[in-house]
Amino acid sequence: MSEVPDELIKLERSAEEARAKLAGLAGDEYDAQWRRWREASEKVQAAVTSHADASGASRYELEQAVKRAVRHAQEDPAAE
Repeated sequence: MSEVPDELIKLERSAEEARAKLAGLAGDEYDAQWRRWREASEKVQAAVTSHADASGASRYELEQAVKRAVRHAQEDPAAE
C-alpha cells in the first residue's frame, strides 16, 4: 500500500482522541462524548471509503494502514 494520506491520519487520530475521552465518564457526559466519538468515527469511515473509491485501493487495506499509522505514531516517543 502506498503512503497513507495525512488527512486520513488526522481524522483517525481525532476519533481516537474522542474515544479516549470516554474513560471515567458516566451518564449524560458519557452520552455526549460517545456522540462526539461516533461522529468522528463516521467521518473517518466516510473519508476512507471515498479515498479508496477514488484511488482504486482496497478499502479494508487502506483502513488498516490508517489505523497502523496512528498507532505507530502514538507508540513512538519522538512523536510526543
